[in-house]
Amino acid sequence: MDETTATKLLDELRDGKISELLVKKEDFLVFRAVLVKRSDFKHFRGIAQRGGDILYHYTKQPRS
Repeated sequence: MDETTATKLLDELRDGKISELLVKKEDFLVFRAVLVKRSDFKHFRGIAQRGGDILYHYTKQPRS
């Protein structure tokens, strides 16, 4: 995964085009670098899965 792909997927998740996003363990570092730069960073909720993958959802309320 590259930064452009990560940005596109995060936008789709935010816009409701996809309901969840599974990020593979090997893509996490690139994905996270893009995620933490976003102004709506706190609206994304990641849930760790077995094997190191992360399942992301977008929430209307930002986490604290």
